[in-house]
Amino acid sequence: MITVVTILDEIPFVPDSADLLKTLGLDASSDLASEIQDVVDQAASVAKPKALYGVGYVEERGRDTVTIDGVVFTSRVLRMNLTDVYRVFPFIATCGLELDGLLARYSDELLRYSIECLKSQALNAARNHLITHVRSKYGISGLSSMHPGSGDVAVWPLEQQVELFRLLGDAPARIGVQLNESCLMQPNKTVSGILFPSERDFYSCRLCRRDKCPGRRAPFDPELWKKTHEEDIEEND
Repeated sequence: MITVVTILDEIPFVPDSADLLKTLGLDASSDLASEIQDVVDQAASVAKPKALYGVGYVEERGRDTVTIDGVVFTSRVLRMNLTDVYRVFPFIATCGLELDGLLARYSDELLRYSIECLKSQALNAARNHLITHVRSKYGISGLSSMHPGSGDVAVWPLEQQVELFRLLGDAPARIGVQLNESCLMQPNKTVSGILFPSERDFYSCRLCRRDKCPGRRAPFDPELWKKTHEEDIEEND
């Protein structure tokens, strides 16, 4: 387990009204725009996105496993990505609990959906702030990440959240993040994973064959998928 964890809780966040209206398919001159702007103003006053990270060290590598500070993670893709990496940064970034409090004030579905969109914006602010901080503090220009449950199930199973939270100890609770029995995090707009130095950006999306995914950040790469599954293919021949 990592004993020293850095918490980032003074993260600037300015909601993007124009982007929200675009997402909702509304024009700035529409009758609903003023209601949406009121929600945006309230979100700006209460939102407190947060992030945390620790510095971990790769201790062992197996065929499909990587041991970081005494915690064993099972993922061939993670093991391959960390082949020449010894220092990693396990992390959590979240929109914060405050926007859930705002959500509870509304019953109108459009306004509630607007707040969910603003929670996504707050999460992006937290994640971007975290990455900028780690790059600057540790002098790392190329930084990639992997997330349990992102991509096909074989890439890094969602259940590995348990090990990630074990690695971070009680730190997630200090920023209001909890893991439930289904390995889903609360608040719902929260992301966890491992940051690692990399000369080339890695996106789990490149190993995901789901065609319709609103969160896709890169196209499916069949050659990379084949490379990460070569040993399985050989065993089944």
